[in-house]
Amino acid sequence: MRVAYLVNQYPKVSHTFIRREIRALEDRGVAVERFSIRDTAAELKDDDDRAESARTTVLLPSDRGAAATSLAAALARVALGSPQRFQHAVGAAVSFAQAADRKAVHGAYLGEAARLKLLCDERGVEHVHAHFGTNSTTVAALCHALGGPRFSFTAHGPEEFDRPEILALEQKISGAKFVVGVSSFGRSQLLRRTPAAEWNKIKVVPCGVDDAFLGERFLAPLDGARRLCCVGRLCEQKGQLLLVEAAARVRDRIGAFELVLVGDGELRKNVEALVDQYQLGDVVRITGWASGPTVREELLAARAMVLPSFAEGLPVVIMEALALERPVISTFVAGIPELIDESCGWLVPAGSIDPLVDAMIAALTAPVPALRARGSVGRQRVLVRHDAKVAAALLDAAFAEP
Repeated sequence: MRVAYLVNQYPKVSHTFIRREIRALEDRGVAVERFSIRDTAAELKDDDDRAESARTTVLLPSDRGAAATSLAAALARVALGSPQRFQHAVGAAVSFAQAADRKAVHGAYLGEAARLKLLCDERGVEHVHAHFGTNSTTVAALCHALGGPRFSFTAHGPEEFDRPEILALEQKISGAKFVVGVSSFGRSQLLRRTPAAEWNKIKVVPCGVDDAFLGERFLAPLDGARRLCCVGRLCEQKGQLLLVEAAARVRDRIGAFELVLVGDGELRKNVEALVDQYQLGDVVRITGWASGPTVREELLAARAMVLPSFAEGLPVVIMEALALERPVISTFVAGIPELIDESCGWLVPAGSIDPLVDAMIAALTAPVPALRARGSVGRQRVLVRHDAKVAAALLDAAFAEP
């Protein structure tokens, strides 16, 4: 079978798990075409991502004039080839647009779908799988309406579950061959939008890590340094502003330690301002965007990983930390409690600072053998549940279903 993967922006620093999933599928003999709606080549930091970019076809040229010409030409070809299918897809685009907050862009989505349909025809693609139930799935659904391959999608959350009506989630589920949640919690949210008679089409396929984190050669002993690491985009939902406030209280209670924030994002200036306000310049270090090897090095240099998220699906970085035998501090949010408990980390209520401070102090002051014991449990859990090969096997079986 030849499958197409469709993502709004691919490859991307936060989408390493998709690259792992694709490569694991290819190792199983599945031929995978990569499609990205937008070009990401200029922003890539990781050599593996740059190599993946060379394998990826971009549907929407960066130049606006070229993009308009390309999409219009694709629409004309598809409309002339099958006017009835084209009218059906126009109706589907109008239906998607009705509840959307940005209605006009659905004309562009239809053009992207036409371009995708033509490329799938040329390359013999039999199935399109989209990641994220947002515009990439809209394009996959419209491609199918134009006469293109059947489609499926992975909904990660929280966006799909926060805005189901605006994203026409029920309509997308109805048209899909199958739909994936990355956790049991995610599946439950999809089931809420699915008639009970069709619940069998909602599957759980966990995101995974590969040998870059699972390989024994990457394990390293804890050196006892009082250091915590947080990996994630600097944004509201990841909770870094609360984390900086907690860091000030930890410093006041136990003295010097280090908190490394690996990532960048729209809240960086706010985070830096709060660091200055609490005089945490000697405590908090922000790395900016980092490559996969750098993320691994920062996790290995820490006693534990901390991610006080307010909203999530099931963060892959938690799997990465546990795979490296580093326990995790996180929150009772979405699918996180399905992976983290007291045997491999600490769970705290989202948005609550005192339990977060207590957990950070516990991680910073725990004896190294106790930390290694938690990390070992976490690694075994990831080996069983979150190896990318496991996800690939589940997807391969789903693609092959008649």
